[in-house]
Amino acid sequence: MKRILLSLALAAALPVLAQSGPTVNPNAKVDPKNNKVGKPVVEKPKVKLMTRDELRHCMDLNDANVKEAQAIKDGQASYKQESTDLRAEKDLIQKEEESYTAEVGELKKEREAILKLNEEIKATASKMSKEELDAKRKDYEARAAKFDAAATGVTERAKVLEAKRKVFSDKVDKFNGSFKLLEDRTDAHLDKVDAWKAECSNKSYDEADEAAVKKERAAAGK
Repeated sequence: MKRILLSLALAAALPVLAQSGPTVNPNAKVDPKNNKVGKPVVEKPKVKLMTRDELRHCMDLNDANVKEAQAIKDGQASYKQESTDLRAEKDLIQKEEESYTAEVGELKKEREAILKLNEEIKATASKMSKEELDAKRKDYEARAAKFDAAATGVTERAKVLEAKRKVFSDKVDKFNGSFKLLEDRTDAHLDKVDAWKAECSNKSYDEADEAAVKKERAAAGK
C-alpha cells in the first residue's frame, strides 16, 4: 500500500507532512561486555490515512476552488477591459461637450450681433433710402433665420448629449458595483481555499483509493 500526500493544485511549496524524530526504547537491553545500551528501537508513528470518501470530498473541493479561481481571473480581466472602455467613452463625451460648448458660445455671439443689427436698422431707418433699408432688413432676416435653424440644431444636440451622459452614468454606477461584487467573490474564494488547506492539505491517502476516485470522476466526466 503506497501513501501519498494530497496537496492543493494551485498552491506553491506547501509544507510537507511533519515527521517525528526517532524514539529511544527505554527497555533496550544492556550489552554486559561493554556496558552500553544496544541499538535503540525506532518506533515509527502511524500515519492516519484519509478514507476514500474524504479523498473524494477533498478532490471535489479542490476542483471547485480551481474553477472559481479561473472565473475570478476572467472577471478581473473583464473588469480591467471595461475600465479601459469607459475611459475611452468618457473622453469622447468630453470632446463632444467641448464642441457643444464652443458652438453655443458662437451662437450667443451671433445672437448679440443680430440684435445689434436690428437696433442699428431702427436707429438709421429714417436716414436710409428705401433700397438701403430693404437690403438691411433682408440681411437681418437671413441672419435671423440662419440663427434659428442653428439654435434648433444645438437644442437637439443638447438632448442627444444629455442622453449619452445618462447612459454613461448608468454604466459607471454598474461598473462601480461590479468591483464590490468581485471583491466579495474573491474574499469568499480565499476563505474556501483556507478551509481546503485546513481540511485536506498534506493529508495522506492510499494510492488505490486515488485510482478508484479518478476512475469514478472520469466516468462522471470530471
